[in-house]
Amino acid sequence: MKTVIDAHNISKTFNPETIPVLAVDKVHLHLERGEFTALVGPSGSGKTTLLNLIGGLDKPDTGNILINGVDITLLSANALIDFRLHNIGFVFQSFNLIPVLTAKENVELIMQLQHSKRASIEKRVRALFQEIGLEDKMQTRPAQLSGGQQQRVAVARALAPKPQFVLADEPTANLDSKSAANLLDIMAKLNQEENITFIFSTHDARVIERARRVITLVDGQIHADTAHVETNVAHEGFSTNK
Repeated sequence: MKTVIDAHNISKTFNPETIPVLAVDKVHLHLERGEFTALVGPSGSGKTTLLNLIGGLDKPDTGNILINGVDITLLSANALIDFRLHNIGFVFQSFNLIPVLTAKENVELIMQLQHSKRASIEKRVRALFQEIGLEDKMQTRPAQLSGGQQQRVAVARALAPKPQFVLADEPTANLDSKSAANLLDIMAKLNQEENITFIFSTHDARVIERARRVITLVDGQIHADTAHVETNVAHEGFSTNK
């Protein structure tokens, strides 16, 4: 399998001039295309910081992060924005949908920023709404959607431009059990069908049990790296009510 993420000796300290907090400490990490991986650990273990470093949302104090051979730690701010636009999808705990846009417009946005052709956008977006079971909600604004529906739209937005990988920070934290299961079914199915790499930062057992690889962080360091038996096959007939 092809290595898509190769992080060497990365560290990150917050508040270095006042009360230093070493969030990530000399981490080495290699991830291959098509992985379905969970970063886990107690609060303050560094899992969200590590996810943000991999996604270029933050910059390490030391070390290098290569994505498809490109060292993102050496990119300028503008080059990094462009790189993220074309390679990385993000799913956040708080959904982060734009309230004045419809669900469809939220999903289209990244592809429009990429200057994709209108016909390609329409085809991709409609296919994704069919995949997430929300074809009848395309013209609905986020405030009129349930939490589970909003998070499924957020996943569709992340997947719309066919990124190399998707980073999901606590994507099920605000969802009930049924909505969380539906969301994980969708992501597992797309992981298998489109070979998109998924990396989760989570403490949710529902996500951890679906992951094929679980990386445990303690005090900013990798404490364990465990491969799971592949059990995250998507279930048929997920509900669209939540």
